[in-house]
Amino acid sequence: MNSLSARHGTLPIVIAIVLGMMLGWIYPALAIDMKPLSDAFIKLVGVVMPFLLFVLVCTGVSGIRREQKHRHMVTRVVVYFQLMSLAALALGMAAGLLFELDQSLLSGHLAAPAVLGESLHELSMTSVLSSVYKVFSQSLVLQVMFLALLCGLLIGRGGAVGNRCLGYMEVAVQGLFRLLRIILKFAPLAAFGAMAFVVGKYGPESILPLLKFILVIYLASAVFIVGVLAVITKWVGVRLSRLIIYLKEELLLVVFTGSSVAALPGFVGKLEALGCERKLVRLVLTTGYTFNLSGSNIYLTTAFMFLAHLAGVEIGVPELLAVLLVCLFTSLGSTSVAGSALFTLIATLNILQLVPVEGVGLLLGVERLMKCRSLTNVLGNCVACLAICRWQGAVDREVLRRELAT
Repeated sequence: MNSLSARHGTLPIVIAIVLGMMLGWIYPALAIDMKPLSDAFIKLVGVVMPFLLFVLVCTGVSGIRREQKHRHMVTRVVVYFQLMSLAALALGMAAGLLFELDQSLLSGHLAAPAVLGESLHELSMTSVLSSVYKVFSQSLVLQVMFLALLCGLLIGRGGAVGNRCLGYMEVAVQGLFRLLRIILKFAPLAAFGAMAFVVGKYGPESILPLLKFILVIYLASAVFIVGVLAVITKWVGVRLSRLIIYLKEELLLVVFTGSSVAALPGFVGKLEALGCERKLVRLVLTTGYTFNLSGSNIYLTTAFMFLAHLAGVEIGVPELLAVLLVCLFTSLGSTSVAGSALFTLIATLNILQLVPVEGVGLLLGVERLMKCRSLTNVLGNCVACLAICRWQGAVDREVLRRELAT
């Protein structure tokens, strides 16, 4: 599968951002009228999102369910992935809480949805679960994902009929990704409209929060790598720095092409060469490309908190817990394909209705700068493979140390 970014590089986005900023600075009145370009893009993605989430979650769950030879291993994979997702989401939320933005810049435009927003602010700690139920009952996207989870479990036990259904799902995945490639062709227009509107209405100083957002994302990713992944590799018996050097060619490929999938064959070959069992390597890496995306999860909650600050929305403890629970579910719909984290963010905002989804248009301008997100994703999956193999006793420790030493 080709990355969505392979055909849509950074240059058109950068040009669109610069032109949008120039228009907003020189002709503010005209720039404000460019806002529908961004709004139309967000609405179009919102139409496709439920279908994409359904097929991704359904195929991913059914693939794990069909692995019968390592039942205990599958349980451990699921536990490990969920723990990493929880850690990444919590870290991103903590990083988002560190923002000290000037809310007056955009709060007049990004007004929080009144009904659900006010009801959540009245919640106590004991009513968090009821707030999640209220969100679930009002969200078509979340209901679709829950249905996809059930369908995935049934397809995994469906025998020959399940195999045919899974084949149809895979075809649907390919078709939806082709559709997303078409939609992403209009991303520069959306970025142009969003940046022109912001600069035209609020002035050039409105760009400063976006620069701070980029910095915080990179710092949070670095903290996760050093504070979480390094600890796990130490438990495995290797140093994270040696693993990064060993995988440097594949990591550079991810940076310069924006394609995590393109580096997958290289990761598989090198992890097998480290003495990890072949079947486990392939199962953990392939499922990890959907269910273990720590970088995308950091981005998800950090971006949510960022947009909440810009909109002037006060997020209390009950809201934070509700956001965390919902993000644990919506993150199942993320993939390693470039751009999917932005789509997952849109789905999350539609579900929670605490922050206006139109704010995502502001993030289009910096979407292609999120290289740390892809690197954290792939490095986290390689560490997960080593950890699961170590947990299962399916790694040759002598070969592992010898290969990394050389």
